[in-house]
Amino acid sequence: MKGEMEMMEDVVIVGAGIAGLATAVALKRVGVRALVLERSQGIRATGAALSLFPNAWLALDALGVSHKLTRSYDPFLKGSVTNINTGDVQQVLFPDQGIRTVHRKALLEALAEELPTDSIRFSSKLAAIESQEQGGGASIAVVHLEDGTAIKSKVLIGCDGVHSVVARWLGLAEPVHSGRSAVRSLAVFPQGHRFKHEVQQFVDHQDKRAGFVPLNDREFYWFLTCKEENMTGEPEQIQREVLEKYAENFPSIYLDVVRHADLSTITWAPLMYRHPWRIIFGNLNKGNITVAGDAMHPMTPDLGQGGGSSLEDAVVLGRHIGNSIIKNGGQFVEGDMAKAIDDYVKERRWRGALLVTGSYFSGWIQQGGAKRWVSIFLVFSLDLRIIIVETFLLCRLGRRTKSRPLIRVSNLDTQQWYYVIVKLSSSHFLPFRDDSTSMQWKNLPANFKARVAQRNQRHSTIVELQKQEQKVGGRVWKFCIS
Repeated sequence: MKGEMEMMEDVVIVGAGIAGLATAVALKRVGVRALVLERSQGIRATGAALSLFPNAWLALDALGVSHKLTRSYDPFLKGSVTNINTGDVQQVLFPDQGIRTVHRKALLEALAEELPTDSIRFSSKLAAIESQEQGGGASIAVVHLEDGTAIKSKVLIGCDGVHSVVARWLGLAEPVHSGRSAVRSLAVFPQGHRFKHEVQQFVDHQDKRAGFVPLNDREFYWFLTCKEENMTGEPEQIQREVLEKYAENFPSIYLDVVRHADLSTITWAPLMYRHPWRIIFGNLNKGNITVAGDAMHPMTPDLGQGGGSSLEDAVVLGRHIGNSIIKNGGQFVEGDMAKAIDDYVKERRWRGALLVTGSYFSGWIQQGGAKRWVSIFLVFSLDLRIIIVETFLLCRLGRRTKSRPLIRVSNLDTQQWYYVIVKLSSSHFLPFRDDSTSMQWKNLPANFKARVAQRNQRHSTIVELQKQEQKVGGRVWKFCIS
């Protein structure tokens, strides 16, 4: 456009959220500098905290930043789910690694610290995108900013969230409302608390689910999901409505956490997702332009895989771009980048679509929708294998466990179904297909190579379902998370 100031970059990433910063770090590992454009004036911490499952930590291992967080956040090895209507309490065990809940800001800062100080450009709002053909199958992307700057890049990656401008440019259908909304916040106990270090969740028959998890000896992350409501944007009013309307019949232990809410962190938002078939059949890339994270596969939070899947995207995209550079003798060949991006999309398309499906399905199960579904199968006395869930929801298409699982549908209640899906969603991610690619990554901790080799071996096959131990007739489940 006339009068614009022009710049040229190898890679431009739109959005400095989890997906954007992680992708920039992944590219740094293969020797590629990326410019990250962020519309805000600084690193955003919307969301307060998030839970990271083993697949997310495997990705953070690959990015070389996991050690920054594991020393501050202890894993949760067990949790409980209380049915508000019946009083039943179900215990769930997460041995091995467990899960860790971290401050979102801490994760973003851990990633940002890995990048050169000039690699994130704040207050940079996207105005328009165009693709310019260069001949010979090559093209460059041109990003126009509202301040009049035009930035040309060999690769453009949209990590700009649920309402992605880049996804819209690619022609992806807009995300849709799930019919539910969520309140999220931190809670602070200045004098400390005496709660157990475990996840506690509460569900009722009115499509409400809530829970909390301690972050440290003073802070909690808490949430509540319910049918979509028009809550006011004022934090005090949101807190009051949770206490007096949405969670009035919830246990006092949960209400006490909500009363200690840090009002500056309270957010309310509708839960959005992209229809899975839009991801499977939609345009996730065009030439040298693609998307990652919520821009590709926005999902409801029921599996806790929004952040983890974004980290996976970053590692896989870095691997494919790195392979292209290795193949071309260390050179950034524009024509070959389109194929590298296409390979990335092929690898992530089904994983993203199935996680979206699994998240929506598990939310439906958690809030009472499973009873009718399970009873249909019981009527026909089917010995249903969990592998159906594994194959069609959460695994790479065509991969399946060969051995006969030990679980029958008649032995599963609503919450057990939910945790089976959670387990499966976090088990099937390999950052590298072989160690040769990972060895090309630069500036990693000294023990990275050994750790990747060990973790790759553990994740080289699908974790077989017979490794899950069920206490027959009881309520305790044990998931061997590798």
